[in-house]
Amino acid sequence: MRILLVHNHYKQSAGEDTVFFAEAALLESHGHIVEKLTLTNNDVNSVTEKLEAALGVIYNSKSARIVEEKILTYKPDIIHVHNFFPLISPAVFYVAQKHHVPVVMTLHNYRLLCPSAYLHYNDRLHLENIHKTFPVQAILDKAYRNSYFQTTSVVLTTGIHKLLGTWQTKVDRYITLTQGGTEMFRNSSLRLRPEQLVVKPNFTTDLGEGAAEREDYFLFVGRLSPEKGVETMLKANAAFPFKLKIIGDGPLREAVEAHAATHPNVEYLGYQKRPRVEEELKKAKALIFPSEWPEMFGMSIIEAFSTGTPVIATNMGGAAYLVKHNQNGLLYTPQQAAELVKQVQLLNQNKELAAALGREARQEYLDKYTAEVNYQQLLDIYTDVIRKKMKPTSAITSADFEFYKN
Repeated sequence: MRILLVHNHYKQSAGEDTVFFAEAALLESHGHIVEKLTLTNNDVNSVTEKLEAALGVIYNSKSARIVEEKILTYKPDIIHVHNFFPLISPAVFYVAQKHHVPVVMTLHNYRLLCPSAYLHYNDRLHLENIHKTFPVQAILDKAYRNSYFQTTSVVLTTGIHKLLGTWQTKVDRYITLTQGGTEMFRNSSLRLRPEQLVVKPNFTTDLGEGAAEREDYFLFVGRLSPEKGVETMLKANAAFPFKLKIIGDGPLREAVEAHAATHPNVEYLGYQKRPRVEEELKKAKALIFPSEWPEMFGMSIIEAFSTGTPVIATNMGGAAYLVKHNQNGLLYTPQQAAELVKQVQLLNQNKELAAALGREARQEYLDKYTAEVNYQQLLDIYTDVIRKKMKPTSAITSADFEFYKN
């Protein structure tokens, strides 16, 4: 199968970049011919470049020509878009349709529904944006990069293409990362057809099972920002001084450093590369995932699962679907520090429960989040989309299916 992967990189590397490269390598390892078409925001620096990017966000003619040239020379069987914002623009979908190439898009965030991409800004959730064609109040709130102008460009782009029917007619299949994501997008202003949405989680390399006897600390790994629930976690730690290691960086770094300075049970490790994160995961009693926005997934959760480490998470977003209460981890209500304390105390007091949750977490990883499981899911999606795009159902044969597997 010839697969064209399309992605617009942000200035700072994000989880979407990790998934993009991981899926590309996975497909190549199984013999597929993979071509990558990428643009990066690092190329947008001057005033002129920023103006061109802003003006082209609704439909970038330059990017359209690049995509068309790639289609004509590479002749892909399918195009998989991970991120088109802002440089590639929705032009990719129009060019693909012009050349009758089926398109799959992974919904890594909520950009099509909310300019912030997170449904969280100015320290609170904004679920009201889900049902609005043009969330005008978000512009007044400067939801994207604290900018009226940049927020307006995002709102206009997604809204205009809602009116044009782009999201309904130019994308054959959307991949969501959990069932919760599917439900969110299905009941939104995008008005997608049910058959356009399919669930396929992310995957992670098997980090290997951690220590049977865990050390006496809990671990947080992630961006130090309000939507990640860092402040609630610190409040819980202040109320009940459990041992905590914190890995990450972000706007709340000073608050974390100040807390660690006055709470000797807390160790702030700053940003750490993957080997150190893996090491800490394998020794921790549990990972704390206190996110207070409906995250699409939660890579650190399945990484913890692969090491046999249970997770204490908020009962919302992707975490609520990945973590099964009293099976592979524990759940609590977002922003409720007292509930988080109770879950921490439970694992501190019940060593057998912690071990049982860890064993189930490891099994959950093996059953659902390995590379091989993910490959089969991705291949099934591609094959189904290609078959339905290229032939009427009555004309599909088993030979077609076997062809696209190779």
